Amino acid sequence: MILNVSGRTDIVAFYSKWFINRYEEGFIDVRNPFNPKMVSRIKFENVDAILFCTKNPIPILNYLEKIEKPILFHVTLTPYKDDIEPNVPPKGKIIEAVKKLSNIVGIDNLIVRYDPIFLSNKYNIEYHKKSFENMCILLDGYVKQIIVSFIDDYKNVRKNRNILRYRNFTEEDYREIGTSFSKSASNHNMTVQTCFEDRNLVEYGFKKGECLSHELAYKLTGKTYKNWKARKEEKCNCVQMVDIGVYNSCRHFCKYCYANFEERIVNDNFNNHNPNSSLLIGELTNDDIIKERIK
Repeated sequence: MILNVSGRTDIVAFYSKWFINRYEEGFIDVRNPFNPKMVSRIKFENVDAILFCTKNPIPILNYLEKIEKPILFHVTLTPYKDDIEPNVPPKGKIIEAVKKLSNIVGIDNLIVRYDPIFLSNKYNIEYHKKSFENMCILLDGYVKQIIVSFIDDYKNVRKNRNILRYRNFTEEDYREIGTSFSKSASNHNMTVQTCFEDRNLVEYGFKKGECLSHELAYKLTGKTYKNWKARKEEKCNCVQMVDIGVYNSCRHFCKYCYANFEERIVNDNFNNHNPNSSLLIGELTNDDIIKERIK
């Protein structure tokens, strides 16, 4: 199996010590988010590769040499300020961390996500075009692939509409983003793509691809995997992964986040985190039902 660390929270940014403790212990326990008494036990001996997804790779950099598994990184790097991303470190520090990460895991195993794009009076088309170009300049030689996505109508997005002040995209917006981003990426030896978006922008030079392709997964592990079922009755072409995160536990508090629903619960969960527990949040109880997951 391939671990997704994580689409539900930023384990790397806030819980790296816990993850390394679990790796050294040899297993992780994960509650089913829809049936909390059901716990999956994942042994690292059954893990083929690990995909780390984070906005801040700094906390895990010094631990990576301990991990004897194929490693991939998706680092989300957006141009927003603290009105939108209150607790994300300064982007200059993240850029420097991405460079270090590229030297550790290799340029082919590192992807930057410019994700999500939303448009407002403050964060308008010109702002994004300049920000994307500047990012490509700074990461030239360290990153080869960038994945772009557009803001979705999540509950948290609707709740924060007065802060985000976003507007709908027009066809002209897509054209400007597609042509400008494609040119910037190409000029700095990078490709740019979307994944599982209604608009893939291939007509403007975007590459058609996946967040984690079957080709890359096979190259890393020598194994084949099923497609990841992303939505009911729909499938993207990404490789199936197993997420070990917990919703409502990321303290970045980004206003567009899909994984946080209530800041009070996030803080409660964070305070209920024990780096020595087998669970990310809380402890096992006597009535938990633990089943080993092997794929």
